[in-house]
Amino acid sequence: QNEFTTPGGKLHDAVKECMDKTNMLENSSKLAEFARQKGCTIIHCPIAFEPGHAEISTHPYGILAGVKNGAAFTNGEWGSEFAPSMTPVSGDLIVKGKSGLCGFASTNLDFLLRQKQTKNVVLGGFLTNCCVESTMRTAYEKGHRVYTVQDC
Repeated sequence: QNEFTTPGGKLHDAVKECMDKTNMLENSSKLAEFARQKGCTIIHCPIAFEPGHAEISTHPYGILAGVKNGAAFTNGEWGSEFAPSMTPVSGDLIVKGKSGLCGFASTNLDFLLRQKQTKNVVLGGFLTNCCVESTMRTAYEKGHRVYTVQDC
């Protein structure tokens, strides 16, 4: 999403050096296109909060404190939109309801994976040690074979 991936995003400066070093955004876009061509379902899992971020505790800590205090990923604003190179295309699915770190908690991700009879889950995105890891662990506990891609 633009908050991380695009200059002017509220969290872009925190990840820019790593993104540039690993070519992460271009790698992710190429991987998504390759996977589509091979018949894989691409599922995007954006995070978004209503203006004021009331979904987050009045006494947040960690990354959610930064999100709330910086009014990042506000629903309907540019920062919560997909980066242009990662915009969903026809046939992609978009998870609804993500307002925390794990892609499963508070969302329809489990439903989407069950409807597609998914056995393997391949994950990439921001931040590997936060949202990706939380989602990875839950996917594993739900019985999926989980693969986390590097530099994507």
